[in-house]
Amino acid sequence: MADKAAPTPRPGGRSASVLASVKAAVEELIAENGRERVTIPMVAERAGVQPSSVYRRWGDLATMINDVATYRLDPARPIATTGDLRTDLVSWASDIVRHYSVPVNAAMLRGGAASAGENESDCLRNRRAEAATLLAPADDDWLTVDRVVDHLVAPIIYRVIFLPWTLDDSIAGQLVADLFALRTAAPAN
Repeated sequence: MADKAAPTPRPGGRSASVLASVKAAVEELIAENGRERVTIPMVAERAGVQPSSVYRRWGDLATMINDVATYRLDPARPIATTGDLRTDLVSWASDIVRHYSVPVNAAMLRGGAASAGENESDCLRNRRAEAATLLAPADDDWLTVDRVVDHLVAPIIYRVIFLPWTLDDSIAGQLVADLFALRTAAPAN
């Protein structure tokens, strides 16, 4: 009687494998066809899973795309904090620009934003949390999370969606300089 080889364990198990396959399928299909032409059955076929597995995990296409779009810019990645807020903001904004300069990442952002509808997207929640992390050590009542989102994140996202050819290495530094110029120009309270 021949010995059976022991099964090779999968890191993360079956659900991690399915999740990775579905995320890859969503990214590929959106890059190839645009978000508006992607369906759950298409994703399931490309991922090699049953559509019911996709529906069970995400419920609908909008939730799945929003989740995958958020996954692309890892919210658990370390945020550089050097103690110099200006430098940290430029580094953070540069990371966002670099990430969305990759065409598939930009396509995922567009798909996630379209899927979020009137709700705050996971992507925005994650950027707000990162901004809060950067601002926490600063003792500055004027420089708020909302101001950072309005003056750094929003212009980057606008460019990703509507003017992708304007994203370059200098945009992050320019946006941070503009933000600090606004702070300097703000009347004292």
